[in-house]
Amino acid sequence: MAYSRIFDLLDNQIKKFNKPDALCGKEDGKWIKYSASEVITTSNNYSYGLLKMGLQKNDKIAIISNNRPEWNIADMAIIQAGGIDVPIYPTISDHDLNFILKNAEVKYVLVSSMEIYQKVVNAISDNPNVLAIHSFDKLEGVNHWSEIIELGVANPVPDKLNEIKSAIKTEDLATLLYTSGTTGNPKGVMLAHMNLMSNCEDCNHLCPVGPEGVALSFLPLNHVYERMLTYLYLFKGVSIYYAQSIETIGDNLKEIQPHIFSTVPRLLEKVYDKITAKGGELTGTKKKLFFWALNLGLRYELDGANGWWYEVQLKLANKIIFNKWREALGGNVQVIVSGGAALQARLARVFWSANIPVLEGYGLTETSPVIAVNSLEARGAKFGTVGTVIKNVTVKIAEDGEIIVKGPNVMLGYYKNQEATDEAIDKEGYFHTGDIGVFENEKYLKLTDRKKEIFKTSGGKYITPQQIENKLKESRFIEQAMIIGENQKFAAAFIVPSFQSIKEWFERKGIMLKEKDEMIKHPEVINKLKEEVEIVNKSLAQYENIKRFELVNKEWTIDGGELTPKMSMKRKVILQKNQSLFDKIYETNK
Repeated sequence: MAYSRIFDLLDNQIKKFNKPDALCGKEDGKWIKYSASEVITTSNNYSYGLLKMGLQKNDKIAIISNNRPEWNIADMAIIQAGGIDVPIYPTISDHDLNFILKNAEVKYVLVSSMEIYQKVVNAISDNPNVLAIHSFDKLEGVNHWSEIIELGVANPVPDKLNEIKSAIKTEDLATLLYTSGTTGNPKGVMLAHMNLMSNCEDCNHLCPVGPEGVALSFLPLNHVYERMLTYLYLFKGVSIYYAQSIETIGDNLKEIQPHIFSTVPRLLEKVYDKITAKGGELTGTKKKLFFWALNLGLRYELDGANGWWYEVQLKLANKIIFNKWREALGGNVQVIVSGGAALQARLARVFWSANIPVLEGYGLTETSPVIAVNSLEARGAKFGTVGTVIKNVTVKIAEDGEIIVKGPNVMLGYYKNQEATDEAIDKEGYFHTGDIGVFENEKYLKLTDRKKEIFKTSGGKYITPQQIENKLKESRFIEQAMIIGENQKFAAAFIVPSFQSIKEWFERKGIMLKEKDEMIKHPEVINKLKEEVEIVNKSLAQYENIKRFELVNKEWTIDGGELTPKMSMKRKVILQKNQSLFDKIYETNK
């Protein structure tokens, strides 16, 4: 590898690109830009400050913050000074935060806001290991992170820092990333420099954006997905601009006109629903043209497979309709990277048809993360799959259908948990993902379900819930869905309606509904959802059909405890919270 340690990317920035806007964040309405040299100088000074404070090799420092340039600077500074950084979700539960800080033996914590600061203070009340908390924002009564930088400026030790850096090997532990599972305590995934850097290098040729490009970043940096992409952007010299929040993404897209950004499918679904809702408000010829273009896009096939006449029509649709979609994303987007969950094939088709390629990929924290990804290369993409396996990584499908992976991207193991490590990585070095999949055309990897989530009905039929749930969520009237029915006579579902879509639908009918409880009990809503469920049932085997469903009046959230920080459903929690609905579904049908 050309760059074997994460902090080697800093030297790469100066030597190859020396950008004036390597990292950028918005404060008080203005973009604050850090040049490549400023990033290096600030990182070094922060490292000096940490060393002056007594940082020892492999000491742990937690970062609990929103995305911002300071996050990256602190990350580089900690790692090059011999420390291990422990990024934590700002939305983490009190229980998990307490566990991680103790399990990792964290000595210092960096936070971004007063809310997170108070959460940490509460979590360390019985934890003597944490020596200090510093904040990126200036908060009354809280030590500011600039104090450590100033300490470094006053006590520079470049020779000592270079000595420490020289002793760090590519196979050394760089970071601890805790995965919040659907059950039990989080597990600390140990990633070495080589894990993340090999993933950057092996994905390098797949990223079409280079030194002239701009990336917008808004997915959490504490998640390996966005973090690895950030390293890839630094590797390629792409300028990184951090969105202020999820709410400002639309404005930020128009402001900085990015060439690339990463997202999760749910955000794309919301963008699509918003676009189609606006299309529904049009009248006359404009409305007809909009839905003509939309239906054309939904039939899109790669590599001109629909024939010349389709391509002629699509060219016209791009000129008069889809050009507005591209403008809404800033006008320069060359590619969107999608991960974290399954992307609906219809969304991929329609965005590709609009000259906005969405590249769906697949990976886990334990694989740093990329295992496979669709690409812009010839025959490099296939709708409904997660693409082809990346270079230097080997994927096999085990006898039970599980996807197993081997390569330089596979983690060192779980921190202080040899039993879980031995369970996850077999004697041949293959990591067992827990996902079920197949290869299509002997090339494209397709995920079909989670191994532990497949269940059997009392009739002995296996149900793969994720596939059915994803089909349900294709409806703009369904926000979330969970398939149930283990050891029962039939499959059923809990459904969280898309209350916004239902409200707009009713308003067009001249009916005003405000309360969610009122909506889920309204006969027209129930009948509409029945229609949507029946559409899905037609595509399923008879034994997979959703025989009954119950509507839930509240979205499942991270704060509510129903979702993990990466938005996976905690099925047991959802089932417990909706036990009365479960009983209603199955007791009625005994």
